[in-house]
Amino acid sequence: MPATPPPPLLRRVPPGVWTAVTWCAGAALSFLLRLRLPGEPEPTVYPGVLLYRWDGLTALALATALALAGSARLPRGPLGALGLLLAGSVIGSTALSVAEIPLLQFLAVDVALCAIAATWPRRTGLIALAMSLGVLIGYAATRVLCRWPVGTSTELTVALTTVIAWLLGNSAHQAREHAERSRAQAAAQAVTAERLRIARELHDMVAHSIGIIALQAGAARRVIDTQPAGARDALDAIESAGRETLSGLRRMLGALRQAAPVPGPGQDIDVQGLGLADIDRLAANTTAAGVRVDIRRSGTPRPLPPEVDMSAYRIVQEAVTNVVRHAGAGACRVTIDHREDALSVEVVDGGRGPERDTGYGYGYGLLGMRERVGLLHGEFTAGPRPGGGFRVAARLPVATVPVAAVAAVAAVSGAAGAR
Repeated sequence: MPATPPPPLLRRVPPGVWTAVTWCAGAALSFLLRLRLPGEPEPTVYPGVLLYRWDGLTALALATALALAGSARLPRGPLGALGLLLAGSVIGSTALSVAEIPLLQFLAVDVALCAIAATWPRRTGLIALAMSLGVLIGYAATRVLCRWPVGTSTELTVALTTVIAWLLGNSAHQAREHAERSRAQAAAQAVTAERLRIARELHDMVAHSIGIIALQAGAARRVIDTQPAGARDALDAIESAGRETLSGLRRMLGALRQAAPVPGPGQDIDVQGLGLADIDRLAANTTAAGVRVDIRRSGTPRPLPPEVDMSAYRIVQEAVTNVVRHAGAGACRVTIDHREDALSVEVVDGGRGPERDTGYGYGYGLLGMRERVGLLHGEFTAGPRPGGGFRVAARLPVATVPVAAVAAVAAVSGAAGAR
């Protein structure tokens, strides 16, 4: 299998690095806003009295140390790391002599909150959101109680960015959970589909052989005293059918132990299995067992895609097996029609048909045939004939067969049905 490509560079950067970079960028921009930059008649924000004093610079250094420590701790303890970042935001704001916690000093908290909501359980994200809003509310309430001015509009803006950061992280968390559930469901569906394919192949291989063996064993039992040569021939046929079935089962087990890669678009699928070329041998074996099989062909035969060739054979095999086991008829007719855009097969008999409906369309054999045709986007019909007997018909497109259907049919069926 090809190696999984690494994620983009930006996605490989840890969240703690982003919070540290955001804090440093916010601190640098806070200083720039308090300087008269080229083209400005005066600074955008006048620096407070503490900014360039030793105590103000000490507070900023302490706030930066707390923010960097919180950034380093973020991957291991999200709530503790967020507490350090919140403490740094409060201490850094006091050094700026402002009436609120500015957005630039709270951006690192927003980045950390988004990362926590995206990567940690929902409960942890909600606690982090409550901590962030609680600090903003507590800072404003403290200034109100001390009768200091409060930048209420700025605090509301900072609170809004905090909620938005949590919503973004929570959305990423939900998207990741949905993707994980989708992958789990896809894996479960793939396992189910694989089991259905294995069951279908086992049914197609074993049911036909067991039906032939039962007929031949019955014939041998009836003539073993009067016609030893006929009984010997019937036993030879039983041995041949048994060996062929055993060989098919061994090949199926080998295919299951050796997982082959699924071909991609434009790649050919090597299916060393049975096909329409083996119909004559199938008819001969069934005729020898006591049910005559007449084969009629129309159209111009041409090479078929392996999955269509194999599926057509399996459909005819199962339909003939149903005639042997359930119809009670002495003969059946197989019609193979090669058309320009499709292959049509039909099996009809004059017997009594299935004795009961199992709820799956007269039995698992017909269900398996319907599944095969459905995987190839074909058409399938089966049911009693108006004049008596039973009819099975399938139309398999030849011109355009979806690659996904090719892989689904051939992955197990090709190796399992090989001679």
